[in-house]
Amino acid sequence: MRYVAPARGTIDPEVFRRPPLSDWDTHAHWLRADVWPGIDALNAARPLAMRERFVAQTSALLDDGLHYEQRIADHGEIATRESNWHDLFNALVWLRYPGIKQALNEQQVIDIGRMGSKQRSRAQYAMTHFDEAGVIVVVRDRRLLDAWDAHDWHALFWRERDAWRDGRIAIDLFGHALLEHALTPGKLLVGKAVVFLADSTPDSAVTACAESVRSGGLLRDPLDLRPLPLSGIPGWHPENGDEAFHRNAACYQPRRDGRCYPTPLAL
Repeated sequence: MRYVAPARGTIDPEVFRRPPLSDWDTHAHWLRADVWPGIDALNAARPLAMRERFVAQTSALLDDGLHYEQRIADHGEIATRESNWHDLFNALVWLRYPGIKQALNEQQVIDIGRMGSKQRSRAQYAMTHFDEAGVIVVVRDRRLLDAWDAHDWHALFWRERDAWRDGRIAIDLFGHALLEHALTPGKLLVGKAVVFLADSTPDSAVTACAESVRSGGLLRDPLDLRPLPLSGIPGWHPENGDEAFHRNAACYQPRRDGRCYPTPLAL
């Protein structure tokens, strides 16, 4: 069933105080205010690294017949529906991670040129999955990766609960659909992760992710992505402070027979 976001003004304020939305407080006024931010406000917040600009998605705009990604590549225009949660969160991700968004657009356009606008490659599906539900994960303790490989969710999220607090495993949330779904209290969130294995140094996985996408070395197949039940992370769900959650939550699925995950990229 297609997710329908709650109307502005009806949302439980508690969701803005809990991850992931609490991590996006730079533009908290856009999320909590009674009125929607306009296109001009979004454009005024663009970082220097972002040449693209937001434009209102209107019938006149769509009359150009361009694919959404092609319009970004050719004209630097990100078609954005006004008064729309999904597109507002997409804009927030553009503002925070312009390098990854630009790399995804470059690769999407390459495959549109190769496949046409009616068919999609495996890489396009992978990139779309990541764009909507992606998370970038840095693991600094190999035991955590072993538990993840085995879908041992009780170990990853309960026995190793402190790992999510002390930096042995950390994430950057990228998928804008995940942010939209987080508007519903208690909703179980599952991300699609790209994983980096690192030592104790604070390397930038965000930069490495953008470079790997741009070079064509990452997101070439949907199976490159690992499922990560984000609702298990401490603080991300109101019930996950209870061990029973980590044994019974519907977001915790067993690994399919024969399913193997790619080797994490090194930082």
